[in-house]
Amino acid sequence: MNTNKLLRIQQELKKQSIDGWLFYDFHGRDSIGARVLQLDTKHLASRRWFYWIPADGEPIKLVHKIEPRQLDSLPGSKKIEYLHWKSLREAVGNIVGSSKTVAMQYSPMNNIPYVSIVDHGTVELVESFGPEVVTSADLVSIFESYISSEEKKSHAEASRRMHNVLDATYEHIADRIKSGDNPDEFEIQKFMHKRFDESGLFYDHGPIVAVNENAADPHYDPSASSAPKVMKRGDLLLIDMFARLDQEGAIWYDVTWMAYIGKEVPNRVQELWEICRDARDAGFTLVKERFAADKSIEGWEVDEATRKVISDKGLGDFFVHRTGHNISTELHGNGTHMDNLETKDTRKIIKGSCFSIEPGIYIANEALGYRTEIDVFVNDDGSVELCGPIQEDLILIDV
Repeated sequence: MNTNKLLRIQQELKKQSIDGWLFYDFHGRDSIGARVLQLDTKHLASRRWFYWIPADGEPIKLVHKIEPRQLDSLPGSKKIEYLHWKSLREAVGNIVGSSKTVAMQYSPMNNIPYVSIVDHGTVELVESFGPEVVTSADLVSIFESYISSEEKKSHAEASRRMHNVLDATYEHIADRIKSGDNPDEFEIQKFMHKRFDESGLFYDHGPIVAVNENAADPHYDPSASSAPKVMKRGDLLLIDMFARLDQEGAIWYDVTWMAYIGKEVPNRVQELWEICRDARDAGFTLVKERFAADKSIEGWEVDEATRKVISDKGLGDFFVHRTGHNISTELHGNGTHMDNLETKDTRKIIKGSCFSIEPGIYIANEALGYRTEIDVFVNDDGSVELCGPIQEDLILIDV
């Protein structure tokens, strides 16, 4: 981490009226802290360390005597080396004792579990010296989810390549069915793997390729041993694809598209698709309106606006996951999520961040499952845009 980033962190601490951000790790448990501080996680770290960034002044490093160089890559010349556990506690007290508020990777009542990493005992230790430990959730969102213009380009290029694969996939499915060699879900997943590899894309699982009742399982993953369904006329097809360029620092692209295999979409299938699509658009519209008016918006509010469309149609019980998640160099990043179901994410959506909006309707007893997913960017100037095309109607695989 360089001095410029340190200054940005200190500016944000002042803005939020927090006296300092205390990073703590043991055995590499805090991956968030490692990324914010840009630490080398391959380096052996077998002892506890603390790194204190005050809102004003020079950072302080607290490290064990047998690992004295653990934090040497970080700004700050002040270093305390401890040996005995008593000296560790004394040093922590000296560092934070005059503070009123100390931010840590902690979330009250575990409301935002993505940042709830510091153990309760360590929180107790810090608070025993007087300050109140407050959540670093908003700080994490700001310094984990911001995407630069260069990183954004990697997202756009992944989108272009992946939609080429998707188009080829639809064509391949149609050709196979027309020839009487109907493919199954697993075969199509393998077809997409091959095309991803040829396109220079990295993926660690998926894509989800699901037909009818399997599409009603949000995390369905076809395999050779799971009796994958063979595709045929009259089937509803869900493809959820997620990948990034195979290079350091690339941003993930994550979208879901729906298709119907046949010449004409049945009324019920079309009706449910339109409800899901309208829910997606309601969330997207709210984000655009808030930023256009220069008003803040929290993640839970997007979930609420999206979910309301589905609930108002009497289908709320069939929307069983959050509306969306932060996207960055991790598929599910540590920034603000669009969630008022699994958690109530009260973090603000920040400029320079990317996230998904992906409502779903999953009705197993009708063998129908729907999801439509877009990736939303909020630019530095507050303008809101999509990366890649948006699906307005079901794709018709005419066979």
